[in-house]
Amino acid sequence: MENSRVCDPVFSQVDELLRLLTKSKLLHILYILHQKKRSMRFTELKQNIGSSSTTLTRRLNELLSNGLIHRNQEKEEQGSISYELSDDGHALAPSIQSMYDWIVEREITFHSTL
Repeated sequence: MENSRVCDPVFSQVDELLRLLTKSKLLHILYILHQKKRSMRFTELKQNIGSSSTTLTRRLNELLSNGLIHRNQEKEEQGSISYELSDDGHALAPSIQSMYDWIVEREITFHSTL
């Protein structure tokens, strides 16, 4: 009888993470929050990301629900909200940075087959 191996269930979670990160502007949001090293308000994120309000709102909600960012109510200005990386977001940031650096250092350009 041939040895059959069961796929490590962690791979399905890696797949889910990759699906999340490849959504429009989501990876960019994480990258900008990591680079700025501080919380950022919605309008500042929108200017840095270059996205519609609808897309940015969707991605921020997905990041919040997956525990990669925190939403903060600013005490100085009532009604002002800012976003920052959570501990999990900070832990993921070096992986994102290394992919970015890999592309830049090698001047790699990928071409879509679609």
